[in-house]
Amino acid sequence: MAKFIEEFKEFAFKGNVLDMAVGVIIGGAFGKIVSSVVADLIMPLVAAMWDVNVSDLKIELKPGVPEVVNEAGEVVTEAVEAVTWNYGAFCQNVLDFFIIAICLFFIIKAIAKASALRKKKADAAAAAEAAAAPEPEPTKEEVLLTEIRDLLKEKK
Repeated sequence: MAKFIEEFKEFAFKGNVLDMAVGVIIGGAFGKIVSSVVADLIMPLVAAMWDVNVSDLKIELKPGVPEVVNEAGEVVTEAVEAVTWNYGAFCQNVLDFFIIAICLFFIIKAIAKASALRKKKADAAAAAEAAAAPEPEPTKEEVLLTEIRDLLKEKK
């Protein structure tokens, strides 16, 4: 049991798992914000322009039955709600998805651009540092080998 707990601790506290958990929490909050933007800002504009509430669009597959009460006030048959196909709510969720996808696209694009700029600056700094660094002095062995080479050239 102790080995299992140790393995779980190692897994749970790795950087990737914590990053993923934070991402899921922020993603859930972001999804709520986008849903609110769609439901509270965009859809009312659509309803005002075309005089239709998209989330209320539905097709009745089976009509509802009203409650039947006898003369004594007793319920003879209970009411049955209509069976509907709510395609308007589906359309609203599809719109939510597309807005979230577009926002994530722009966020990822911005992160990639910032990462490329950071890499470019780091590469430029490394190149400048390499250019500014003086050439290292030759070692004693290299000096001796150079002298031997020069002497051999003279003998020819």
